[in-house]
Amino acid sequence: MAAPGTRSRTLISPAQLNRPRGKALYWTVFVVVVVAFTLVFLGPLYWMVTGGLKTTHEVVQSPPTLFPRQPRPGNYAKAWGDLGLARLLLNTVVYAFGALAFQLVLDVAAAYSLSKLRPVLGNLVLGMMLATLMVPATVLVVPQYLTVLDLPIIHQNLLNTPWAIWLPSVTNAFTIFLLKRFFDSIPGELLDAAAIDGAGPLRTLRSVVLPMSRPILAVVSIFAVVNVWKDFLWPLLTEPDPGRRTVNVGIYALSTGVTENEVIAALTIASVPTLVLFLLFQRNIMSGLTAGSLKG
Repeated sequence: MAAPGTRSRTLISPAQLNRPRGKALYWTVFVVVVVAFTLVFLGPLYWMVTGGLKTTHEVVQSPPTLFPRQPRPGNYAKAWGDLGLARLLLNTVVYAFGALAFQLVLDVAAAYSLSKLRPVLGNLVLGMMLATLMVPATVLVVPQYLTVLDLPIIHQNLLNTPWAIWLPSVTNAFTIFLLKRFFDSIPGELLDAAAIDGAGPLRTLRSVVLPMSRPILAVVSIFAVVNVWKDFLWPLLTEPDPGRRTVNVGIYALSTGVTENEVIAALTIASVPTLVLFLLFQRNIMSGLTAGSLKG
């Protein structure tokens, strides 16, 4: 941290920035970088939305057109009916928010235990959890599938049930790490005061820790919903029943019977809920991710 009265060093000094040439160069680079990143991130979304408005011939033609020659908003209504998106979206909502409920209950309990109850070998357990983040998700597909095919101890087949999606999403090491990091920033004096008043660990969690943890809970909630919503491979393997498919799997399975512009329109509709969720809670995401980074 810079001492009082001193200026922090930057890539361009204030003297160079005040010169006409330096100012022109700075703003040119700034505009180019902003426009380039905007095109990279928003370009695919633009092609997806406009692709759903084009005719079938216009979608597949080369070179592609930048704007639809004759926009057809009816493609979206047709895709909604032909692909049965209402049922697919309902299934996905059930899977996503069911996984969210289990993740909040179990991951919050694990993070609270590691942060405030400090069990024996807690650091070792946390280290082993974080080590799982280094393992590619595709490597775990086969052992997870064999597990839900014949659940150990009780020997139940969980295929074609929501449990096949809910249970693997519960133990999320990244979520536990985020929650523990936030819980570590909560002053211990508050928990000591609650203990003096006779509150046990569970009551302290419910009455003191959780009300203060709303920003980070919002973050992990959004992550949990989006992770289930965008997943394709795991629901494809565990939910083969057409009536239980998620929206991504359903669009893929039915895409051979509809035109390309309808498929693109359906993918656009499937993307809207998560985009709206992000736009509504983007402030919570930023505040939750930075809330536990500073103490004092």
